[in-house]
Amino acid sequence: MTTDSAHRSVRLERIENSRYTAINERGGTISIGTGDGSDFTPVELLLVSIGGCTAVDVDLLTSRRAEPDSFEIVVAAEKVRDTAGNHLTDLQVTFRITFPDGEQGDKAREILPDAVRKSHDRLCTVSRTVELGTPIATRIE
Repeated sequence: MTTDSAHRSVRLERIENSRYTAINERGGTISIGTGDGSDFTPVELLLVSIGGCTAVDVDLLTSRRAEPDSFEIVVAAEKVRDTAGNHLTDLQVTFRITFPDGEQGDKAREILPDAVRKSHDRLCTVSRTVELGTPIATRIE
C-alpha cells in the first residue's frame, strides 16, 4: 500500500482571555473565540473544515463540466454533553449546488452524486479523519 504523507501545522496566539489568532504556515490568519463576538468558535471551525474540504473536492470535480450557478454547502451538528463528554452528533453536510441549463450543466449534475460520494468516502482528509477517529496526542513544552 502506498501512502502519501505531508506534514501540516497551524499555531494559535493568544489575543486576550479566550480569544486567539490561528496562523497557518503561509501566514493566513483567522480569529477564534468563545462565540461572544463575531469570531468563529472551535466547533464552528470544525464544521467549516468539513464543509470546506468537501467543497473543494466537489467543486474541482464538477466545475470541469460546468461552472455552477450557485454553490452552497451547509454543515450542521448537535453539540451534546453526555457520559462521553462534550462532542458533536448527527453531523450532516447538505449540498445546494445548481448548474446552468444545457449539455455542460447536465454533465455536471450527472456527476454530482459521484463527486459527493468520492469526497466523503476517500478524498476529504478532514471528514475522513473525523470518521476514522484519529487519536490526538498532547504535550507540554
